[in-house]
Amino acid sequence: MIEFNVMLKIRLKRTGRRGQPHYRVVVIESSKPRDGKTIEEIGYYNPRLNPTVFNIEKERAIYWLSKGAQPSDTVAQYFVKEGLLKEIKRGSVKPKTEKKTKDKEE
Repeated sequence: MIEFNVMLKIRLKRTGRRGQPHYRVVVIESSKPRDGKTIEEIGYYNPRLNPTVFNIEKERAIYWLSKGAQPSDTVAQYFVKEGLLKEIKRGSVKPKTEKKTKDKEE
């Protein structure tokens, strides 16, 4: 049985030779190293192909998201493209302010 009191992440685990990266999309404890022991592999990502290949088991991804797993920034971008997440909130939450300009009197 898996303890769910730890923070779970959905992130990329690097595989492949030096200079030829491939990645597996995995569910892992946030405290574990990048290539450490995973809970489950739910897909793969190959950035070397044109266009890049991102293949995910959608049912498992939805399951882990419902259990509170947080996707990394890269995985979250692809989840938005796949329709698993609605949007990614980025940047400051402060309201935009207008630039102050000096009024030149001529």
